Amino acid sequence: MTRSATIFSKLEKAGTFAEDAVLLVILVSMILLAGAQIFLRNFFDSSLFWGDEMLRMMVLWLTVAGGLAASRMDKHISIAVLDRFLPDRMQVVTKVIVDLFTAAISGLFSWHSARFVMDSYKFGDTLLGDTPAWLLQIILPIGFGLIAYRHLVFAIKRPFNLAGRPAGSNNSQ
Repeated sequence: MTRSATIFSKLEKAGTFAEDAVLLVILVSMILLAGAQIFLRNFFDSSLFWGDEMLRMMVLWLTVAGGLAASRMDKHISIAVLDRFLPDRMQVVTKVIVDLFTAAISGLFSWHSARFVMDSYKFGDTLLGDTPAWLLQIILPIGFGLIAYRHLVFAIKRPFNLAGRPAGSNNSQ
């Protein structure tokens, strides 16, 4: 393996570890916070005033991080009707088209969510008391931008069988 391939492999492993760690931290935090809210409501007739809003933000982060992890493994939701009838070469073509379409739509989502976050920053919106809303919403343009990037890379690699799977493999489960 070349030196640059080794570096990219290490960077990819570090990114995978970071994504998985973020997913784990968010999920465990959600479970603990929701459990604390239930406990406080049932036994003390009170709750953390910011708890429910924080849980909503964590659901947003978990959803985007989960979508990003699914795109990493090329395991996003898909309906593969034609794949059963098309030869391998045509399957590659359809997968490249789907990857390009996914990259375009995710890029569009990233662009418009970045505009939303910038407006939130501009207007001084806050969440969880005094926390600037844009800090909690920034996951949207970053996550969709990374999903767009990944599918663009898949579209480039797939015809050369570099995406880590056989050229005509069926990725839907």
